[in-house]
Amino acid sequence: MKVEQLSLTDASWHDVVPTIKIKASIFLLFISPTFKGKKKLLTTLRKLHPDATIMGCSTAGEISGVKVNDDSVSLTAIELEKTAHTIEQVHINSMDESFNAGATLASKLKSGGLKHVLVLSDGLNVNGAELVDGLKNVLPNTSITGGLAGDSGNFQDTFIVANDTISNKIIVGIGFYGNDLKVGFSSKGGWDSFGIDRLVTKSDKNVLYELDGLPALELYKSFLGDNAKNLPSSGLLFPLSMRVNDHDIPVVRTILGVNEEDQSLTFAGNIPTGSYVRLMKANIDRLIDGAEDSAKGAFKISKENAELSILISCVGRRFVLKQLVEEEVEVVQDIVGKKSKITGFYSYGEIAPFGKFSPCELHNQTMTITTLSEC
Repeated sequence: MKVEQLSLTDASWHDVVPTIKIKASIFLLFISPTFKGKKKLLTTLRKLHPDATIMGCSTAGEISGVKVNDDSVSLTAIELEKTAHTIEQVHINSMDESFNAGATLASKLKSGGLKHVLVLSDGLNVNGAELVDGLKNVLPNTSITGGLAGDSGNFQDTFIVANDTISNKIIVGIGFYGNDLKVGFSSKGGWDSFGIDRLVTKSDKNVLYELDGLPALELYKSFLGDNAKNLPSSGLLFPLSMRVNDHDIPVVRTILGVNEEDQSLTFAGNIPTGSYVRLMKANIDRLIDGAEDSAKGAFKISKENAELSILISCVGRRFVLKQLVEEEVEVVQDIVGKKSKITGFYSYGEIAPFGKFSPCELHNQTMTITTLSEC
């Protein structure tokens, strides 16, 4: 595997893209919503590399090397020397179709020798938990990682790139085939929970109506104090930890929207009736430690020095870390090594197993890492 990593701006990309030296099999593009030249960029990539697969999404921040940027494109050119791949996409009209969309995408990618699936999804019109369940239903024994597109924390419109298409309401996946590809993956958080467990007494998939028989939004606002007036964006700073059973590893759920009329909260993933949730808050040191633990987990699985490390971290982490945000990328580089090219983005949801023997899950507020190399 050969990898080139570039950070592009509207002013510079015309001069930089023609300098790519490798024969790219895949381009990964993580694109700021404010980047104006995305359509022309795709046209240029197709002209220079007519056989390459192109996949990407909008972001809430672009990771390129150890830098976190805005108004840019983190572009990664990958030349696969031993591994076959294919790209597929599905269209989704509403969140209710999320499970079927995941199952359909998985069915399109399912074939002999499938080693790994990398998936990117619209960040606002998809129920990420249902999407993951659909993928797992068809591919229960295949590792799956990826994330939900962002739009700089505005929660208005995200987009996906699938070859020459740029659109919302689509989900795209690349399937990698063969045993020459070495994949590592891990997802860790670092948030602290506080307060008491609250029973979910009324919900419908990813919409939460009641906690302990009380209106969910009213109760949630009582915890936030002055931060409540900035919902839903301030909800990124106070996610919920959720567990369905006592033995489950808790997953984190982040708010996507609020409804004052019915006092409900809409999350990126499901909050089942009968589950328990606790409020969470940030600890900067623990967030950075979580990124380091995720890198260690991915390396433990791959047992290889990664040629490419794909980092998908939650926009909520960026809001908390602020000017320290690059520290969570730097600690990852300390683990994967400076020879590994690093790309990624800040997302509205992360898709990965916690570790080697865990099922794939939708996460929020985690640093999710996928490492790729060929042996």
